[in-house]
Amino acid sequence: MSAVATGSVAWSRRRLAFDRFWRDFRQHRGGMVGLLALVVAVVLALVAPLFIDDSVTSVVSGTSDDFAPPSLAAPFGTDESGRSVLLMVWWGSRTSLLIGFLAALLSIVIGMVVGIAAGHFRGWLGATLMRITDWFLVLPSLITAMVLAAILGGSTFTIIVAIGVTTWATTARLIRAQTLAVEARPYIERSKALGGGHWHITTRHVLPNVAPLLLASTTLEVASAIVTESTLAFLGVSANKTSWGTMLRASYDFGAATAGAWWYIIIPGLCILAVVMAFTLCGRALEAVLNPRLRKAG
Repeated sequence: MSAVATGSVAWSRRRLAFDRFWRDFRQHRGGMVGLLALVVAVVLALVAPLFIDDSVTSVVSGTSDDFAPPSLAAPFGTDESGRSVLLMVWWGSRTSLLIGFLAALLSIVIGMVVGIAAGHFRGWLGATLMRITDWFLVLPSLITAMVLAAILGGSTFTIIVAIGVTTWATTARLIRAQTLAVEARPYIERSKALGGGHWHITTRHVLPNVAPLLLASTTLEVASAIVTESTLAFLGVSANKTSWGTMLRASYDFGAATAGAWWYIIIPGLCILAVVMAFTLCGRALEAVLNPRLRKAG
């Protein structure tokens, strides 16, 4: 069979697999609701620079009274400087989602590499990697992220690194368990007998089998990273940019609760809750579709 024919067959199989996956995913109403919410949130964050810019966060950009209630001019009310909470939330979504996605990606990549290596190499290397993983598991991730962010500085990059390097241990544990299950299958022994090396086995056999678990874990990690970023910002360790977490911190610092400015507290909190819930719904639906046991149970 020629290389072109082989590639055509492989592409057809991938398309059939994707069609089957999409058909099963659409049967989960919660997953579809979460996916729709995520698409809306991501699109709004991407198109924000086309309609507004960083000037909406300037303290001199306020055009209304301080802590003005929701009105036609400011549908979500204003903050302590008279700035529109709607525009602040819209612009802050870029920072919150960016940190959430990149921190989760960093966490997943570290967890995947460590988990596959610990499951594939059974000797001292695997044991050492698991002891390091166990050490990160017992560390309080939020406090560790605060310390790292405080040491490295309050930039967006350092916040992403602080969250990513403190939350990968759980993923590594899951991937290691899946790697051990995959390498116990007979075709792995045949691959080794035919001369397959470590790189061939881990990339051609192990990685495709753990990819569904990684995909489901990624959506849950993004939700966790967004909550962690908001918590760090509320505790004063922010990325020096407007985000939903920094808005909650500002509402606390300027006494929005005592001033009766409920909108300044509830609106950013609802945004965090909605996005986290959407990621969680998508993650649960992906887990149900990609996990054969859960699919049979359903």
